[in-house]
Amino acid sequence: MNIKLDIDVSPEEMRKLMGLPDVESFQNQLMDDIRDRIKQGVEGYDPLNLFKPYLNSSMAGMDMIQRLFAASLGAAPGSAQIKSKGDDE
Repeated sequence: MNIKLDIDVSPEEMRKLMGLPDVESFQNQLMDDIRDRIKQGVEGYDPLNLFKPYLNSSMAGMDMIQRLFAASLGAAPGSAQIKSKGDDE
């Protein structure tokens, strides 16, 4: 039996449905900061350095999600245990 379900929603509606945050204001602020630095002609401008404060918190969130998935997979019969860098052996 095949079931096909088509859902016609906007990205904003899907984001709300999935419980994801609206990051539009964050993106706008970040782009404004980048434009300002480019216009100022900052010597040695490195876009990666601009993103580092935001990436650190994002990477912590990704680590939490990976641990959650690993814990879920570890609870399944016959699955392998996944350890992260900080875990003791």
